[in-house]
Amino acid sequence: MCTVCLCSTHRMRGIVAFYLTYLLCLILGIICVALVVHWNYSYRGGFAWDGSAKHFNWHPVFMVTGMVVLYGNAAILYRIPLTWGHNKLPWKLLHAGLLLLSFILSVIGLCAVFNYHNANNISNLYSLHSWVGICTTALFTAQWVMGFSTFLLPCTPMSARAFIKPTHVWMGGIILVLSIVSCISGINEKLFFALKENTNGTLPYSALPPEAITANSLGVIIVAFGLVVLKILSNQIWQRPETGYEEGVYQPLGYDGS
Repeated sequence: MCTVCLCSTHRMRGIVAFYLTYLLCLILGIICVALVVHWNYSYRGGFAWDGSAKHFNWHPVFMVTGMVVLYGNAAILYRIPLTWGHNKLPWKLLHAGLLLLSFILSVIGLCAVFNYHNANNISNLYSLHSWVGICTTALFTAQWVMGFSTFLLPCTPMSARAFIKPTHVWMGGIILVLSIVSCISGINEKLFFALKENTNGTLPYSALPPEAITANSLGVIIVAFGLVVLKILSNQIWQRPETGYEEGVYQPLGYDGS
């Protein structure tokens, strides 16, 4: 009886710990989106699709929302205990759908920056930020296509799925890290370009004006969001059980192993 009580207590603590961490992840994601919109609306003049500087402002909004926030939430979908007692196929479709939406937003974000550069005779893909960003998007594209063909097409053998899954999971974490690197390097690059006292009348970046504080805070929150997502992904006891229960693996209450 005592052993049963201890197991129940351990499971309950696992549930509470996961959902507190997941709640923190959701809150940080919302703050990321709110801050990037606030920064570009309040300090960069808002949004437009006309080749002006406002056109560029869509780029950080779509990239942060798509490649970081949506991507991160899609990555941890299988870790939510409420999904464990159900058929996995609907959650696979939701996982793929969230990542597809993330990809679409990232493509729109890339179109925004390329269109802005072309309209203003600015060179494309010359900075380290742009190199990392375009490589990340290319990896993401390959990852989504490989994931769809491997885990959603019924003709794929189970042996192939088992072989590819570890690489798929590992690559998913790598893409998230690269997305965060791209975003914070882009934020820093934009602030260096925009906050120049001698060219546009603003306080220099080194003086830490309110815009710099807002954008730097966005970068810090993006990193915090990524760390929380990686914590959820790396915690072994929060992984979805695939074939019944194993000793020491966290299990949701009421899960029947189906």
